[in-house]
Amino acid sequence: MRLRRARQEVKMIKIAVLGYGTVGSGVVEVLNTNAKVIAKRAGQEVEVKYVLDLRDFPGDPVQSKLVHDYNIIAEDPEISIVVETMGGTKPAYEFVKRALLSGKSVCTSNKELVAAYGAELVHIAKSKTVNFLFEASVGGGIPIIRPLNQSLTADKIEQINGILNGTTNYILTKMAEDGSDFADVLKEAQELGYAEKDPTADVEGYDACRKIAILTSLAYGQQVDYQDIYTEGISKITAEDFKYAKAAGAAIKILGSSRKVGGRLYAMVAPQMIGKDNPLYSVNDVFNAICVTGNMLGDVMFYGRGAGKEATASAVVSDVVDAVKHMNVNVMTIWEDEKQQIAPLEEMENRFFVRVGESERAKAEAAFENLEVIDGGVPGEFGFITEKMTEKKFHDAIAEFDTFITRIRVGF
Repeated sequence: MRLRRARQEVKMIKIAVLGYGTVGSGVVEVLNTNAKVIAKRAGQEVEVKYVLDLRDFPGDPVQSKLVHDYNIIAEDPEISIVVETMGGTKPAYEFVKRALLSGKSVCTSNKELVAAYGAELVHIAKSKTVNFLFEASVGGGIPIIRPLNQSLTADKIEQINGILNGTTNYILTKMAEDGSDFADVLKEAQELGYAEKDPTADVEGYDACRKIAILTSLAYGQQVDYQDIYTEGISKITAEDFKYAKAAGAAIKILGSSRKVGGRLYAMVAPQMIGKDNPLYSVNDVFNAICVTGNMLGDVMFYGRGAGKEATASAVVSDVVDAVKHMNVNVMTIWEDEKQQIAPLEEMENRFFVRVGESERAKAEAAFENLEVIDGGVPGEFGFITEKMTEKKFHDAIAEFDTFITRIRVGF
Protein backbone atom coordinates (compact mmCIF):
# COMPACT_ATOMS: atom_id res chain seq x y z
CA MET A 1 0.00 0.00 0.00
CA ARG A 2 1.50 3.30 -1.07
CA LEU A 3 1.39 6.08 1.49
CA ARG A 4 0.75 9.45 0.02
CA ARG A 5 1.92 12.44 1.90
CA ALA A 6 -0.47 15.36 1.71
CA ARG A 7 1.35 18.47 0.82
CA GLN A 8 0.70 21.05 3.49
CA GLU A 9 -0.63 24.23 2.01
CA VAL A 10 1.33 27.26 3.08
CA LYS A 11 -0.90 30.26 3.56
CA MET A 12 0.48 33.56 2.31
CA ILE A 13 -0.30 36.69 4.33
CA LYS A 14 -0.66 39.64 2.01
CA ILE A 15 -0.04 43.18 3.18
CA ALA A 16 -0.11 46.72 1.81
CA VAL A 17 2.37 49.49 2.59
CA LEU A 18 1.11 53.08 2.62
CA GLY A 19 3.92 55.43 1.65
CA TYR A 20 7.18 54.59 -0.11
CA GLY A 21 9.41 57.13 1.58
CA THR A 22 12.32 56.42 3.92
CA VAL A 23 10.48 54.11 6.32
CA GLY A 24 8.09 52.55 3.79
CA SER A 25 10.91 51.58 1.44
CA GLY A 26 12.80 50.24 4.45
CA VAL A 27 9.84 48.04 5.39
CA VAL A 28 9.72 46.55 1.88
CA GLU A 29 13.48 46.01 1.97
CA VAL A 30 13.40 44.24 5.35
CA LEU A 31 10.51 42.00 4.26
CA ASN A 32 12.34 41.03 1.08
CA THR A 33 15.82 40.62 2.58
CA ASN A 34 14.72 38.66 5.65
CA ALA A 35 11.79 36.82 4.06
CA LYS A 36 12.80 33.36 5.26
CA VAL A 37 13.47 34.28 8.88
CA ILE A 38 10.29 36.41 9.00
CA ALA A 39 8.22 33.50 7.66
CA LYS A 40 9.75 31.20 10.27
CA ARG A 41 9.02 33.57 13.14
CA ALA A 42 5.56 34.54 11.92
CA GLY A 43 4.59 30.98 11.05
CA GLN A 44 3.47 32.09 7.60
CA GLU A 45 4.99 33.78 4.59
CA VAL A 46 4.41 37.50 4.22
CA GLU A 47 4.09 39.17 0.84
CA VAL A 48 3.74 42.85 -0.06
CA LYS A 49 0.87 42.96 -2.56
CA TYR A 50 0.48 46.74 -2.82
CA VAL A 51 2.48 49.89 -2.15
CA LEU A 52 0.50 53.12 -2.10
CA ASP A 53 2.21 56.33 -3.18
CA LEU A 54 1.39 59.37 -5.29
CA ARG A 55 4.68 59.00 -7.13
CA ASP A 56 5.97 56.45 -9.63
CA PHE A 57 9.29 54.66 -9.22
CA PRO A 58 10.44 53.57 -12.68
CA GLY A 59 13.22 51.00 -12.50
CA ASP A 60 12.36 50.02 -8.94
CA PRO A 61 10.84 46.51 -8.56
CA VAL A 62 8.15 48.09 -6.38
CA GLN A 63 6.65 49.70 -9.49
CA SER A 64 4.77 46.50 -10.29
CA LYS A 65 3.05 46.65 -6.87
CA LEU A 66 2.41 50.40 -6.92
CA VAL A 67 -1.11 51.82 -6.69
CA HIS A 68 -2.27 55.42 -6.42
CA ASP A 69 -5.80 54.77 -5.17
CA TYR A 70 -6.31 53.68 -1.55
CA ASN A 71 -9.70 52.16 -2.43
CA ILE A 72 -7.90 49.31 -4.19
CA ILE A 73 -6.27 48.34 -0.89
CA ALA A 74 -9.29 49.00 1.33
CA GLU A 75 -11.60 46.88 -0.82
CA ASP A 76 -9.25 43.93 -1.38
CA PRO A 77 -10.24 41.06 0.96
CA GLU A 78 -6.82 39.44 0.45
CA ILE A 79 -5.10 42.25 2.36
CA SER A 80 -4.87 41.24 6.03
CA ILE A 81 -2.42 43.88 7.28
CA VAL A 82 -1.89 47.51 6.33
CA VAL A 83 1.44 49.17 7.14
CA GLU A 84 1.15 52.96 7.45
CA THR A 85 4.37 54.94 7.02
CA MET A 86 2.99 58.13 5.46
CA GLY A 87 3.39 60.41 8.47
CA GLY A 88 1.04 63.18 9.60
CA THR A 89 -2.64 62.71 10.31
CA LYS A 90 -4.16 63.54 6.92
CA PRO A 91 -4.98 61.28 5.15
CA ALA A 92 -3.30 58.70 7.42
CA TYR A 93 -6.05 58.79 10.06
CA GLU A 94 -8.81 58.23 7.51
CA PHE A 95 -6.92 55.38 5.83
CA VAL A 96 -5.99 53.63 9.08
CA LYS A 97 -9.47 53.93 10.58
CA ARG A 98 -11.04 52.53 7.40
CA ALA A 99 -8.60 49.61 7.38
CA LEU A 100 -9.39 48.70 10.98
CA LEU A 101 -13.14 48.99 10.45
CA SER A 102 -12.88 46.62 7.49
CA GLY A 103 -11.10 44.00 9.62
CA LYS A 104 -7.49 44.63 8.65
CA SER A 105 -4.75 44.99 11.26
CA VAL A 106 -2.58 48.11 11.07
CA CYS A 107 1.10 48.61 11.91
CA THR A 108 2.38 52.18 11.96
CA SER A 109 5.47 54.27 12.69
CA ASN A 110 3.45 57.50 12.74
CA LYS A 111 3.85 59.27 16.09
CA GLU A 112 1.55 62.15 15.12
CA LEU A 113 -1.24 59.71 14.32
CA VAL A 114 -0.75 57.62 17.47
CA ALA A 115 -0.48 60.63 19.80
CA ALA A 116 -3.65 62.21 18.39
CA TYR A 117 -5.87 59.17 17.80
CA GLY A 118 -4.23 56.22 19.58
CA ALA A 119 -7.01 55.55 22.07
CA GLU A 120 -9.72 55.60 19.41
CA LEU A 121 -7.80 53.35 17.01
CA VAL A 122 -6.93 50.86 19.77
CA HIS A 123 -10.66 50.60 20.62
CA ILE A 124 -11.70 50.12 16.98
CA ALA A 125 -9.10 47.36 16.60
CA LYS A 126 -10.42 45.64 19.70
CA SER A 127 -14.02 45.85 18.47
CA LYS A 128 -13.05 44.22 15.17
CA THR A 129 -10.73 41.60 16.75
CA VAL A 130 -7.74 42.92 14.82
CA ASN A 131 -4.68 44.84 16.00
CA PHE A 132 -3.38 48.39 15.92
CA LEU A 133 0.37 48.16 16.57
CA PHE A 134 2.77 51.10 16.81
CA GLU A 135 6.12 49.96 18.23
CA ALA A 136 8.10 52.19 15.85
CA SER A 137 6.19 55.37 16.74
CA VAL A 138 8.26 56.26 19.81
CA GLY A 139 11.71 54.74 19.89
CA GLY A 140 12.31 53.89 16.25
CA GLY A 141 14.20 50.62 16.53
CA ILE A 142 14.14 50.63 20.36
CA PRO A 143 11.54 48.21 21.74
CA ILE A 144 9.52 50.15 24.31
CA ILE A 145 5.79 49.89 23.46
CA ARG A 146 5.68 46.10 23.74
CA PRO A 147 7.59 46.06 27.06
CA LEU A 148 5.25 48.69 28.51
CA ASN A 149 2.21 46.81 27.25
CA GLN A 150 3.33 43.28 28.12
CA SER A 151 6.57 42.95 30.10
CA LEU A 152 6.11 45.61 32.79
CA THR A 153 2.46 44.93 33.58
CA ALA A 154 3.23 43.70 37.10
CA ASP A 155 4.72 47.06 38.06
CA LYS A 156 3.14 50.37 38.89
CA ILE A 157 4.94 52.88 36.70
CA GLU A 158 6.17 55.78 38.78
CA GLN A 159 8.22 57.73 36.27
CA ILE A 160 9.39 57.85 32.65
CA ASN A 161 12.40 59.85 31.51
CA GLY A 162 13.62 59.69 27.96
CA ILE A 163 16.03 61.11 25.42
CA LEU A 164 13.48 60.80 22.65
CA ASN A 165 15.01 62.67 19.72
CA GLY A 166 18.31 61.82 18.05
CA THR A 167 18.71 65.21 16.36
CA THR A 168 18.63 67.22 19.57
CA ASN A 169 20.81 64.71 21.40
CA TYR A 170 23.41 64.95 18.64
CA ILE A 171 23.37 68.75 18.79
CA LEU A 172 23.74 68.86 22.58
CA THR A 173 26.52 66.24 22.48
CA LYS A 174 28.50 68.24 19.91
CA MET A 175 27.99 71.48 21.85
CA ALA A 176 29.33 69.78 24.97
CA GLU A 177 32.33 68.24 23.22
CA ASP A 178 33.36 71.14 20.99
CA GLY A 179 32.19 74.16 22.95
CA SER A 180 30.25 75.28 19.87
CA ASP A 181 27.17 77.45 19.67
CA PHE A 182 23.75 76.02 18.87
CA ALA A 183 23.44 77.61 15.42
CA ASP A 184 26.80 76.24 14.25
CA VAL A 185 26.07 72.68 15.38
CA LEU A 186 22.57 72.76 13.90
CA LYS A 187 24.02 73.72 10.52
CA GLU A 188 26.50 70.84 10.76
CA ALA A 189 23.71 68.42 11.72
CA GLN A 190 21.71 69.50 8.67
CA GLU A 191 24.72 68.98 6.40
CA LEU A 192 25.17 65.46 7.81
CA GLY A 193 21.48 64.63 7.36
CA TYR A 194 20.79 64.39 11.10
CA ALA A 195 18.52 67.44 11.06
CA GLU A 196 15.75 68.40 8.64
CA LYS A 197 15.87 71.52 6.51
CA ASP A 198 13.13 72.81 8.82
CA PRO A 199 14.29 71.50 12.22
CA THR A 200 11.53 73.11 14.28
CA ALA A 201 9.76 69.89 15.30
CA ASP A 202 13.01 68.49 16.65
CA VAL A 203 14.80 71.45 18.21
CA GLU A 204 11.69 72.96 19.79
CA GLY A 205 10.76 69.64 21.39
CA TYR A 206 7.51 68.91 19.53
CA ASP A 207 8.66 65.50 18.32
CA ALA A 208 9.66 64.43 21.84
CA CYS A 209 6.39 65.82 23.21
CA ARG A 210 4.27 63.49 21.07
CA LYS A 211 6.41 60.54 22.09
CA ILE A 212 6.20 61.17 25.84
CA ALA A 213 2.42 61.64 25.43
CA ILE A 214 2.17 58.16 23.88
CA LEU A 215 4.35 56.57 26.55
CA THR A 216 2.45 58.26 29.37
CA SER A 217 -0.91 57.25 27.93
CA LEU A 218 0.22 53.62 27.86
CA ALA A 219 1.90 53.73 31.27
CA TYR A 220 -1.23 54.99 33.00
CA GLY A 221 -3.90 53.66 30.66
CA GLN A 222 -5.68 56.92 29.84
CA GLN A 223 -5.42 59.49 27.06
CA VAL A 224 -2.75 62.15 27.54
CA ASP A 225 -3.05 65.00 25.04
CA TYR A 226 0.34 66.19 23.84
CA GLN A 227 -1.06 69.73 23.58
CA ASP A 228 -1.33 69.78 27.39
CA ILE A 229 2.36 68.98 27.97
CA TYR A 230 4.69 71.90 28.66
CA THR A 231 7.32 71.84 25.91
CA GLU A 232 10.61 73.72 25.73
CA GLY A 233 13.31 73.21 23.10
CA ILE A 234 17.09 73.60 22.99
CA SER A 235 17.48 76.68 20.78
CA LYS A 236 18.29 78.88 23.79
CA ILE A 237 21.01 76.60 25.20
CA THR A 238 24.44 78.25 24.85
CA ALA A 239 28.09 77.29 24.95
CA GLU A 240 28.32 79.08 28.31
CA ASP A 241 25.68 76.77 29.78
CA PHE A 242 27.97 73.83 29.04
CA LYS A 243 30.85 75.50 30.89
CA TYR A 244 28.71 75.50 34.01
CA ALA A 245 27.52 71.93 33.37
CA LYS A 246 31.13 70.75 33.13
CA ALA A 247 31.97 72.50 36.37
CA ALA A 248 29.01 70.77 38.03
CA GLY A 249 29.97 67.35 36.61
CA ALA A 250 26.73 67.29 34.69
CA ALA A 251 25.42 66.83 31.16
CA ILE A 252 22.66 68.82 29.47
CA LYS A 253 19.99 66.69 27.77
CA ILE A 254 16.50 67.44 26.54
CA LEU A 255 14.21 64.96 28.27
CA GLY A 256 10.63 63.92 27.84
CA SER A 257 9.46 63.23 31.38
CA SER A 258 6.32 62.19 33.18
CA ARG A 259 5.79 61.16 36.77
CA LYS A 260 3.03 60.64 39.27
CA VAL A 261 3.33 62.33 42.64
CA GLY A 262 0.56 61.91 45.17
CA GLY A 263 -1.86 60.74 42.50
CA ARG A 264 -1.19 63.78 40.31
CA LEU A 265 0.43 63.48 36.89
CA TYR A 266 3.21 65.84 35.87
CA ALA A 267 4.71 65.87 32.39
CA MET A 268 7.07 68.06 30.41
CA VAL A 269 9.67 68.23 27.66
CA ALA A 270 12.61 70.47 28.51
CA PRO A 271 16.41 70.63 28.75
CA GLN A 272 17.76 69.35 32.05
CA MET A 273 21.12 69.11 33.75
CA ILE A 274 21.69 65.52 34.87
CA GLY A 275 24.52 64.02 36.91
CA LYS A 276 26.74 61.02 36.26
CA ASP A 277 24.57 58.76 38.40
CA ASN A 278 21.65 59.25 36.00
CA PRO A 279 21.49 56.35 33.49
CA LEU A 280 20.81 58.86 30.68
CA TYR A 281 24.02 60.83 31.36
CA SER A 282 26.21 58.88 28.93
CA VAL A 283 23.65 58.58 26.10
CA ASN A 284 25.25 60.63 23.34
CA ASP A 285 25.16 61.50 19.63
CA VAL A 286 22.08 60.28 17.70
CA PHE A 287 21.25 57.58 20.24
CA ASN A 288 18.04 57.61 22.26
CA ALA A 289 17.21 56.02 25.59
CA ILE A 290 14.12 55.63 27.73
CA CYS A 291 14.29 54.98 31.47
CA VAL A 292 11.15 53.54 33.07
CA THR A 293 10.88 53.40 36.86
CA GLY A 294 8.55 50.81 38.38
CA ASN A 295 7.58 50.57 42.04
CA MET A 296 8.91 46.99 42.27
CA LEU A 297 11.46 46.64 39.47
CA GLY A 298 13.13 50.02 39.87
CA ASP A 299 14.86 51.52 36.84
CA VAL A 300 14.86 49.79 33.45
CA MET A 301 16.53 51.47 30.48
CA PHE A 302 15.91 50.89 26.78
CA TYR A 303 18.72 52.15 24.56
CA GLY A 304 19.48 52.28 20.86
CA ARG A 305 19.04 54.18 17.62
CA GLY A 306 15.79 56.04 17.88
CA ALA A 307 15.45 56.78 14.19
CA GLY A 308 16.79 55.88 10.77
CA LYS A 309 15.50 53.81 7.89
CA GLU A 310 16.71 50.35 8.94
CA ALA A 311 16.03 50.69 12.69
CA THR A 312 12.50 52.05 12.28
CA ALA A 313 11.62 49.63 9.47
CA SER A 314 12.81 46.72 11.62
CA ALA A 315 10.44 47.78 14.41
CA VAL A 316 7.54 48.09 11.97
CA VAL A 317 8.19 44.61 10.59
CA SER A 318 8.33 43.21 14.13
CA ASP A 319 4.77 44.51 14.50
CA VAL A 320 3.83 42.84 11.20
CA VAL A 321 5.14 39.53 12.57
CA ASP A 322 3.14 40.11 15.78
CA ALA A 323 0.01 40.84 13.74
CA VAL A 324 0.46 37.65 11.72
CA LYS A 325 0.91 35.59 14.88
CA HIS A 326 -2.27 37.09 16.33
CA MET A 327 -4.63 36.78 13.40
CA ASN A 328 -8.23 36.99 14.71
CA VAL A 329 -6.88 37.64 18.22
CA ASN A 330 -6.68 41.16 19.64
CA VAL A 331 -3.50 41.93 21.62
CA MET A 332 -4.89 43.82 24.60
CA THR A 333 -3.69 47.40 24.98
CA ILE A 334 -5.06 49.43 27.88
CA TRP A 335 -5.56 52.95 26.52
CA GLU A 336 -8.87 54.45 27.52
CA ASP A 337 -10.54 57.40 25.79
CA GLU A 338 -11.00 59.12 29.14
CA LYS A 339 -8.61 62.05 29.31
CA GLN A 340 -5.95 62.05 31.99
CA GLN A 341 -5.45 65.52 33.42
CA ILE A 342 -1.92 66.87 33.71
CA ALA A 343 -1.29 68.90 36.83
CA PRO A 344 -0.52 72.61 36.26
CA LEU A 345 3.14 73.33 35.52
CA GLU A 346 3.29 75.93 38.30
CA GLU A 347 2.72 73.15 40.86
CA MET A 348 5.57 70.95 39.61
CA GLU A 349 8.64 70.86 41.85
CA ASN A 350 12.12 71.07 40.36
CA ARG A 351 15.61 72.30 41.11
CA PHE A 352 16.96 75.00 38.82
CA PHE A 353 20.38 75.98 37.53
CA VAL A 354 20.41 79.76 37.21
CA ARG A 355 22.70 82.39 35.70
CA VAL A 356 22.46 86.02 36.81
CA GLY A 357 24.84 88.96 36.77
CA GLU A 358 27.61 88.98 39.38
CA SER A 359 26.19 92.27 40.65
CA GLU A 360 23.15 90.43 42.00
CA ARG A 361 25.03 87.65 43.77
CA ALA A 362 24.05 88.83 47.26
CA LYS A 363 20.46 89.18 46.16
CA ALA A 364 20.48 85.59 44.86
CA GLU A 365 21.94 84.26 48.09
CA ALA A 366 19.20 86.03 50.02
CA ALA A 367 16.36 84.96 47.71
CA PHE A 368 17.26 81.26 47.42
CA GLU A 369 18.04 79.29 50.57
CA ASN A 370 20.92 76.80 50.53
CA LEU A 371 21.85 77.48 46.93
CA GLU A 372 24.79 75.59 45.43
CA VAL A 373 27.32 77.88 43.74
CA ILE A 374 28.63 76.73 40.35
CA ASP A 375 31.73 78.47 39.00
CA GLY A 376 31.61 78.19 35.22
CA GLY A 377 34.48 80.60 34.70
CA VAL A 378 32.25 83.09 32.86
CA PRO A 379 33.25 86.67 33.75
CA GLY A 380 30.56 88.92 35.17
CA GLU A 381 28.17 86.09 36.00
CA PHE A 382 26.99 84.22 39.08
CA GLY A 383 25.80 80.66 38.57
CA PHE A 384 23.99 78.52 41.13
CA ILE A 385 21.59 75.62 41.66
CA THR A 386 18.51 76.09 43.81
CA GLU A 387 16.83 73.76 46.24
CA LYS A 388 13.72 71.96 45.03
CA MET A 389 10.80 74.34 44.72
CA THR A 390 7.63 74.78 42.72
CA GLU A 391 7.80 76.32 39.28
CA LYS A 392 5.62 79.19 40.50
CA LYS A 393 7.83 79.97 43.49
CA PHE A 394 10.89 80.01 41.25
CA HIS A 395 9.22 82.17 38.61
CA ASP A 396 8.07 84.69 41.22
CA ALA A 397 11.52 84.87 42.81
CA ILE A 398 13.53 85.23 39.60
CA ALA A 399 11.19 87.94 38.30
CA GLU A 400 12.80 90.29 40.86
CA PHE A 401 16.24 90.04 39.19
CA ASP A 402 17.34 92.66 36.66
CA THR A 403 20.32 90.62 35.40
CA PHE A 404 18.65 87.21 34.97
CA ILE A 405 20.24 85.39 32.01
CA THR A 406 18.81 81.88 31.89
CA ARG A 407 17.68 78.83 33.84
CA ILE A 408 17.82 75.09 33.18
CA ARG A 409 16.00 72.52 35.26
CA VAL A 410 18.17 70.12 37.25
CA GLY A 411 17.51 66.39 37.31
CA PHE A 412 19.94 65.38 40.06
